[in-house]
Amino acid sequence: MQIQQIIRIFANRYLNQITMELNKKKEPKKRARKMIEKTYISFDWALKRLLRDKANFDVLEGFLTTLLNQEIKIVRLLESESNKDRDNAKSNRVDILAEDEDRDLLLIEVQGESEFAYFQRILFGASKLVTEYIERGNNYEHVKKVYSINIVYFDLGQGKDYVYHGKTEFRGIHYHDVLQLNHFQKQKFGVKEVSELYPEYYILKVNDFNRWSKVPLEQWLYFLSTSDIPEDADAPGLKAAREKLLFTQMSREDQIAFCRYIDDRVLISSQIYTAHGEGMLEGMEKGLEKGLKQGRKEGRAEGMHEKALSTAAQMKQDGLSPETIAKYTGLTVDEIEMV
Repeated sequence: MQIQQIIRIFANRYLNQITMELNKKKEPKKRARKMIEKTYISFDWALKRLLRDKANFDVLEGFLTTLLNQEIKIVRLLESESNKDRDNAKSNRVDILAEDEDRDLLLIEVQGESEFAYFQRILFGASKLVTEYIERGNNYEHVKKVYSINIVYFDLGQGKDYVYHGKTEFRGIHYHDVLQLNHFQKQKFGVKEVSELYPEYYILKVNDFNRWSKVPLEQWLYFLSTSDIPEDADAPGLKAAREKLLFTQMSREDQIAFCRYIDDRVLISSQIYTAHGEGMLEGMEKGLEKGLKQGRKEGRAEGMHEKALSTAAQMKQDGLSPETIAKYTGLTVDEIEMV
C-alpha cells in the first residue's frame, strides 16, 4: 500500500478524536466540522456494507456505466463462493457480485496487497462464475456473460496505463482475420462479436493515480485512489456517492466498524512492510557476509600471486630457466617472461 493511502488511512482513523475536540473548543468548531463532513469512506468498505443496500445501487451503477461505457442497471446482488462474507474481517480482499438487466454477471473486486498469481486468480474467479451460474442440463447458449472488474492497490505486472481491458478473440494465423459470428448466431445470442460471449476483464491500477480531471473515468480513478470527491465531480454515480458515502452519514455502529477496519488495514500493511524490510535487511547482511568472504578469498589469492611474482623475479635473476621457475611458483611461462 502506498504512502499516500497510509496517510489517508491514519486521517480517517482519528476522525473520532476530531469529533471529541468539537465538544471542547468553540473557535475551530466550524472548521473541524467541515473537515469531517467532507470525509468519505473508502470504496472497499462501501462494497462491504453500504453498496449492498439496493438504495445505494446508483453508486455502483454509475461506476459500472462509466467503466463499461454502457448503461448498467443492477437487478440484484448474488452470492458465490468467491464473495461470501468472510469471517476474517482483516481480509485484504473485498468483492461483490451483481446481475444486471441483461442477466450479465459483474464481479467487482478490490485488493490491497500484492499477490504473485493475481492474473491466474482473476481467471479462476471468472471461470468459476461461468460454471456456477448455468443449471445442469441447460444448453451452452445459456452460459452467462461475465465482467471481472479488478481494482488493485499494488503494482500488478508491468505497464504504464491505469486501466487495462482484456477480452477473447480468435485470430487467423494465416490471414490474420478475426473470427466472426454468422448472421443466425448474432440474432440468437443478441451480440455482434464473438468476444462479447466470453468473460471480459478490467484491471484498474489506482494506487498512484492523483490527477483530477473532467473525464468521468478519471474522476472515478481519483476517488478510488484518494477517497475524495471534489465538488465539481459529475461522473455517473459520484454525485450519489457524495451524499451516501460520507463518514458522518453512517450509523454509529458502522463508524466504529469502519475505524476498526481501517486499524486492521494499517496493521496488516505495517506487518507486510516490516516483513519486507526485515527480509531485505537479512538479504543485505547475507550478501555483505558473502561479499566479505569472497573479498578475503580474492585478497589472499592476489597476495599469493604477488608473492609468486616476486619469487619468480629473484629466481630469474639467479639464472633459473622459465620452465623451472614455473614448476616451483605455479606461474605460467608467459607471466615469468614478463617479470
